[in-house]
Amino acid sequence: MAESAGASSFFPLVVLLLAGSGGSGPRGIQALLCACTSCLQTNYTCETDGACMVSIFNLDGVEHHVRTCIPKVELVPAGKPFYCLSSEDLRVLFSLFVPSLLIFPGHLKEPAHPSMWGPVELVGIIAGPVFLLFLIIIIVFLVINYHQRVYHNRQRLDMEDPSCEMCLSKDKTLQDLVYDLSTSGSGSGLPLFVQRTVARTIVLQEIIGKGRFGEVWRGRWRGGDVAVKIFSSREERSWFREAEIYQTVMLRHENILGFIAADNKDNGTWTQLWLVSDYHEHGSLFDYLNRYTVTIEGMIKLALSAASGLAHLHMEIVGTQGKPGIAHRDLKSKNILVKKNGVCAIADLGLAVRHDAVTDTIDIAPNQRVGTKRYMAPEVLDETINMKHFDSFKCADIYALGLVYWEIARRCNSGGVHEDYQLPYYDLVPSDPSIEEMRKVVCDQKLRPNVPNWWQSYEALRVMGKMMRECWYANGAARLTALRIKKTLSQLSVQEDVKI
Repeated sequence: MAESAGASSFFPLVVLLLAGSGGSGPRGIQALLCACTSCLQTNYTCETDGACMVSIFNLDGVEHHVRTCIPKVELVPAGKPFYCLSSEDLRVLFSLFVPSLLIFPGHLKEPAHPSMWGPVELVGIIAGPVFLLFLIIIIVFLVINYHQRVYHNRQRLDMEDPSCEMCLSKDKTLQDLVYDLSTSGSGSGLPLFVQRTVARTIVLQEIIGKGRFGEVWRGRWRGGDVAVKIFSSREERSWFREAEIYQTVMLRHENILGFIAADNKDNGTWTQLWLVSDYHEHGSLFDYLNRYTVTIEGMIKLALSAASGLAHLHMEIVGTQGKPGIAHRDLKSKNILVKKNGVCAIADLGLAVRHDAVTDTIDIAPNQRVGTKRYMAPEVLDETINMKHFDSFKCADIYALGLVYWEIARRCNSGGVHEDYQLPYYDLVPSDPSIEEMRKVVCDQKLRPNVPNWWQSYEALRVMGKMMRECWYANGAARLTALRIKKTLSQLSVQEDVKI
């Protein structure tokens, strides 16, 4: 017996039958044919020159039988009827024979299944999920702690700014807030901490538009409507640029979209980039002209207000609180909004450039082809525009304004006559023209939208037609300025007794 009394659950009994007379085995040695519990391929028998072994042992209260062949070389001492195995050897031997015990009932008593899990495996099984749970708890704690820290930091920033203790008092509407803070300061809009506070308390209501940048929503703030332009994360540069332009000193004007706030909001999945502005229920000029015709008075109001907004944008105001000249670079009917009183507000300044009069430089990396292809000026299409001269950008804006005027005038109902809404060059290029297609029409063939002869019968339409042609000159320097257009339309409004 190789086991001590302390391991009473494992007592092996080994019986050996030595090779004697029998059949001739390998290498001419007489051999024994033994029962073998693990020899599946030889019908549970084996042949040996040594001894047949039957081992009976008790493991964990279960009796087990093992039969096998012992080679002569493994008899210790050599040729003697002894075969010594340690208890550990028997455990290993048992683990090798257990599968055949289960399918060899003729020789053995069917054993119960031994436990498949040792101490190491059990520790691993228990420790794995415990460690994973512990890790999840730590991550959740860190995330909660981070958000609480950010929240408290934002609160501290808002509380530590003493400049607007009463800015968000309950009795102030958004219009009061914007008016008070923009007229008393630089005219660039609300302080940044007020912008953050306003943006985080807006409740989004419905999508009112989509574009290359993202989506536009109607939102509610203290009972009033606002427009929320939500940029996708890949348009971060456009969002930053537009917010930067809107906050230019002295930019606020009744015919430029009223900017309220810029903020970034984490919705749990990605970061949303918000631009909050005035909400105008009529939507864009493009939408408005598709839905309605306009009277001569309505046409003049739309045209004059658009010119006023562009003139203010282009204008450079010199002084310590001065304003740089700004060129839009993507003027079109979809980027002009119609206010409730029937006047225009220029919007979408994400591609705009500012002119530094002191250094005579433009504050954005030049891109010769920027904007919407249908509204590109000839010098932009053929890349002859002087990128170092700020007036070149203003002239390109005037060309686009002339096309917008053509869209407006077509919808003017004069004497019961009006035309369907169409985009400029609708009859000359496809719905989504390429730069090459536009260049061929505008630069090579020098074609422009058709001005109907019947417009000559009405003074207002005649003046509009003349202005359009002077906005469309191939030579940008020969085109009208926004200020000149504004003055001409102001005179026309007096003649037509238009109340603006």
